[in-house]
Amino acid sequence: MKLALLAATALAGAAFAGVLQPSGAHGSAAADTTPSSVITVTGMGSTTVTPDRAAFSFGTVSQSKTAAAALTASSEAVARVISALEKAGVARADIQTAEVSVSPRTNDTGDTILGYTAANTVTATVRNLTAAGATIDAAVGAGADQVSGPSLLSSDQASAYRDALKAAFADARAKAQTLAGASGTTLGRITTIAEGGPTPVPLPAAGVAHADTTPVEPGTQDVEATLTVTFAVG
Repeated sequence: MKLALLAATALAGAAFAGVLQPSGAHGSAAADTTPSSVITVTGMGSTTVTPDRAAFSFGTVSQSKTAAAALTASSEAVARVISALEKAGVARADIQTAEVSVSPRTNDTGDTILGYTAANTVTATVRNLTAAGATIDAAVGAGADQVSGPSLLSSDQASAYRDALKAAFADARAKAQTLAGASGTTLGRITTIAEGGPTPVPLPAAGVAHADTTPVEPGTQDVEATLTVTFAVG
């Protein structure tokens, strides 16, 4: 009888222990540290830079009766353009072939080949923006009949983006603190941070201009950064 009573008491204790154990807890497993409440905000930051370099593309187009003759003419023309770019101060390492193409020219009905058109395009990065206009003029004077650009860049783009990231984080924290205060909670630790890509936004501004060359105005750019930050609240 005494042994039976002790066994019954032990079983009852085990049953109550199971009722009082927190849901999801089993044996010695680690406790769930996921916060029960969070605030997720998006912060934005920006900094302004002045571009000091530009990228252009210069192309030559030639036509001839045969594909080989058209390509030879275009290649010779672009070689003269490359030489002119180097004389204008563009480093050879900053000149790169972007495209070489040959295509047939046909009559209106498309059933007869009249000849061939060849095109050769190079890109050039001008690291001294004050020389950009003269560089364009030199390339065109050497035979470039297709010009596109500029793509304006700043040499301190990476540093500017890091500054924009800091501003974006400060913006995110300020928004989270405002929301926490409004909801009567306390802002806690950061649980996640997700970074958006850098976005240079051109802004109009006075820049470089020379009456005797093609004007290239650098203006300014806003380098923007975006962060999505999640904070625990309690």
